[in-house]
Amino acid sequence: MTTEHTVTTTAPPRARTRLGYIDNLRILLAVLVLAHHAALTYGALPIWYWTEPSTSASGLALMAFVLVTGCFRMGFFFMIAGLFVAGSVDRKGGGAFVRDRLVRLGVPLIAFTALLRPLLTLHARPEDQPLGEYWFSIVDPGPLWFVEVLLVMSLAYVALRWLRTRSGGPTAAELRPTDLAGPVGAVTWRRIGALVGLLTVTTFLWRLAVPLGTFWEIGALPTPASMPQYVTLFTVGVLASRRGWLAGLTARQGRVGLVAALVTAGPLLVTILPFLSGEPVGLPLQMAQSLLENVFAVGMVIGLLVLFRDKVQGRHAWVRSAGRSSYAVYVIHPVVLVGVAMLLAPVVAPAGVRWLLLLALAVPLCWLLAGLLRKVPGVSRVL
Repeated sequence: MTTEHTVTTTAPPRARTRLGYIDNLRILLAVLVLAHHAALTYGALPIWYWTEPSTSASGLALMAFVLVTGCFRMGFFFMIAGLFVAGSVDRKGGGAFVRDRLVRLGVPLIAFTALLRPLLTLHARPEDQPLGEYWFSIVDPGPLWFVEVLLVMSLAYVALRWLRTRSGGPTAAELRPTDLAGPVGAVTWRRIGALVGLLTVTTFLWRLAVPLGTFWEIGALPTPASMPQYVTLFTVGVLASRRGWLAGLTARQGRVGLVAALVTAGPLLVTILPFLSGEPVGLPLQMAQSLLENVFAVGMVIGLLVLFRDKVQGRHAWVRSAGRSSYAVYVIHPVVLVGVAMLLAPVVAPAGVRWLLLLALAVPLCWLLAGLLRKVPGVSRVL
């Protein structure tokens, strides 16, 4: 009998817990992703597939929005993903979990890269380039780099768990059950401070080799400089699901987190701007930027977790449906945003107004199309 089989058969069945506020947070983060990419369309940082950049006051404000919210948004996504990994392996076993991840993450990644990604820059294809040559010259997952990295992290978790069991560590039956609504685990200020300190030091050291603005051709990763945050918060999500940390966060910690994030947002933006010039940045500023970024990120994560847990627990039918469709929205949103932005090109208005108009049209359209797509037989198993 293999170790993996032992883990699968000895683990008691786990009740699946679906928390309303986690679904609501997924919806919020998906909307923030759309807002981020819409801001790249009209702001002073034109790094999107369709751009109409502006250096007006509202264009600069959109750039500031992108720079600041980018310091926590994707890390929060990784943390939420980590919350459900351990429980999923408990229920399915390592082998079935891997197969499920390859379908749920691998299929959309391949489909987007092969079918949807080339559409995003089709308007810029040279007239003398054959369509087939252009189409197969695009090998870039675009925003689905998140899915790509999440797949690697999920497989790494299974591998580490298997190695731990092989070396005599606890089996799944001996581990604390994963139940996000279960036992409360204390979250002390010391632990929060240790998390901020760990993130600050690892981010600072990592960025000595991988500075802000780095793009990795391998994997087409646009923000590898933030990899320490992604890995750490994914790990925190896994541990939180085991130790009841979500329930252990206090209302005071949530309030302090949000206040800390608001207070550090301005100074954080000031420390980021020098990196945009491409000129060398001194070590003291790099350390200050790492500290402010991670105080902001941890504050936002804790603050939003507590706020939504205590105040935004809504479980209306439309919320459940929107939560289930949030992954599909993430997959299809680039095509929707670009398509709507192209239709809005004749509109003359300030950058901020065009941004709001784009969001007002693209957000409901994304959820409508995602809901219809998930009704196609077999698609809901993937999306």
